[in-house]
Amino acid sequence: MKHIPRKRFGQNFLTDQLVLHNIIEDIAPAAGDAMVEIGPGLGAMTQLLLDSLRQLHVVELDRDLVARLQKTFAPERLAVHSADALKFDFASIAVPPGQKLRVVGNLPYNISTPLLFHLAGFAPLVQDQHFMLQKEVVERMVAAPGSKAFGRLSVMLQWRYAMDLRFIVPPTAFDPPPRVESAIVRMIPIAQPLPCEQAALEQVVTKAFSQRRKVIRNCVAGMLAEQDLIDAGIDPQDRPEAVPMERFVALANIFSRNNPASPA
Repeated sequence: MKHIPRKRFGQNFLTDQLVLHNIIEDIAPAAGDAMVEIGPGLGAMTQLLLDSLRQLHVVELDRDLVARLQKTFAPERLAVHSADALKFDFASIAVPPGQKLRVVGNLPYNISTPLLFHLAGFAPLVQDQHFMLQKEVVERMVAAPGSKAFGRLSVMLQWRYAMDLRFIVPPTAFDPPPRVESAIVRMIPIAQPLPCEQAALEQVVTKAFSQRRKVIRNCVAGMLAEQDLIDAGIDPQDRPEAVPMERFVALANIFSRNNPASPA
């Protein structure tokens, strides 16, 4: 029976075989990898991954697709987790000692940002991540300071990952075709991110980018003093998008010292 893509799940199934093979080549799965695919959908990429892997874990929310996957693939090859990826405990996937997860997926665009933040909490357990996302989101993720795309998402993810845009995927590669271009991003967790409380960084970055057209001194007024900006190596007259991630981390640490109970 043909599966009708569901808008509420953000389902756009990748069907272009050339694109699928390009993604698999970029991921380069090896037999012993501990790999988990988010949103396997109809299993197009799942099958290609299993051509190289001994076993694959998948996380799927749509119960109809869960049943389809369980009927299509042998349980000893495909471990199907019927769950919402936004709430799924990726630490629950058992891996051999010393091995880390490799995470892949065509992420639903309507939940991509919160899902990326959820996954960041498991970064120490992850070797790498390869995701299909809306191109605009990937451009924001990898944006350099000074560009219009640089913002909250850039800072928060660049603190935890080294990232690069691998290649662009056109709407015609999907069924149904989305209205936007997509892109593949590679994310490699940074082994030792700059010391910082995540909640403090989140508060500072959110405040700083709440009024992008203003200089950062005005953006963080009431939260941080001008001297705090100077102490963090930031020109108070700069706009938020001109401030590198490292300076935001320094500012968040100052905020934490000034407000020890705030980020709890």
